[in-house]
Amino acid sequence: MLTGLSIRDIVLIERLDLEFFAGLTVLTGETGAGKSILLDALGLALGNRADRGLVRAGCDQGSVTASFEVGEGHPVGAVLAEQEIDAADGIVIRRSIGSDGRSRAFVNDRAVGAGLLRRLATELLEIHGQMDQHGLLDPRTHRILLDTAGGHGAVCRRVAEAHARWKSLDGERAERRAALEIARREEDFLRHRLMELEELEPVAGEEEDLAIQRQMLMGREKMLDLLREVSGLLGGSGGAIERMGAAQRRLDRSGDPARQTLQPAIEALERAMIEAGEAEALIDGEQQELERGGNRLEEVEERLFALRDMARKHRVA
Repeated sequence: MLTGLSIRDIVLIERLDLEFFAGLTVLTGETGAGKSILLDALGLALGNRADRGLVRAGCDQGSVTASFEVGEGHPVGAVLAEQEIDAADGIVIRRSIGSDGRSRAFVNDRAVGAGLLRRLATELLEIHGQMDQHGLLDPRTHRILLDTAGGHGAVCRRVAEAHARWKSLDGERAERRAALEIARREEDFLRHRLMELEELEPVAGEEEDLAIQRQMLMGREKMLDLLREVSGLLGGSGGAIERMGAAQRRLDRSGDPARQTLQPAIEALERAMIEAGEAEALIDGEQQELERGGNRLEEVEERLFALRDMARKHRVA
C-alpha cells in the first residue's frame, strides 16, 4: 500500500509531506484546491511523461517521493528482483524533473528508467477517475462483466483459443485460395504462350539462318536497282541503243561519197547495237530471275520479326 507521498516544488506545491495508514483515507477540498496536483505528482513518480510544466515557477527542479509497503510474495518483488533491488524494507520511488524537462528516477536509491516505474505502477497502484462508472454503459464491456460475474473465465479462454485457431485456419485457407488463383492465372498464361509457340513452330538455329538470308536478299535488292538502272540506260526511251540507231540512220542518209568513207563507222554502230541488245537481254534475264523471288525478303523479315518478338516475350537472348 501507499504509505507516504512527499512533493517538492511541483506546480503550486512548494513542500508537502503526506502519510497514509491502513483503511480509507479521504482528501477533500474545493475545486481548484490542488487535489489533482497530488494525482499528477503521484503519476510522475510512477512513470508518467515528465512535463517541465510541472516544475513550480521560479524553481530549477521539482521532485516527488512515493513510499510503499508490500507483503511477502507480492508480484512487485519479482519485478524488482530482476533488477537486483531489495524490497524487504519497503519501496521508495523518487523522481525529479528539471525546468529543462530532463528527469531522473530512483527506486530504493538505485537509478532506474521510466519504463521500470511504469511496470511497478501496474503492480502497486490503481487510479480510478470520477467518470469510471461510464464504462458500465459501454456495450463492449457488458460481455466481459457477465463472464466475470458468472465465473466463466476458463470457458472464455477455451473459446478464445478455439477462435484463434479458427482464424488461423481461415487465414491459411484464404492464402491457399489466393495461391490457387495465382496458379490458375499462371496456367492460363502459360497455355497461351505455349499456343503461340506451337503456332510459330520455331526451329533451332532458324533466327541465325534468316538473318543471313535477309542480308543476302537486301544485297539482291541493291542488284535489282542496279540492273533496272542499266537496262534503262541501254534500252529505255532515249537509251544507248536508240541513240546508236538514230546515229546509224543519220549516217546512212548521207551522200554517196560520204557514205563510202563512213561505211566502217556505220558497220561499227550496227555491231555495237547488236552487242548492246545482247547485253540488254542478258540484263533483263537476270533481272527477271531475281524478281521471281521478290517477295522472299518480305517473308524473311516477317518471320524474323515474329521469332525475335517471341524471344523478347520469353526473355531469350
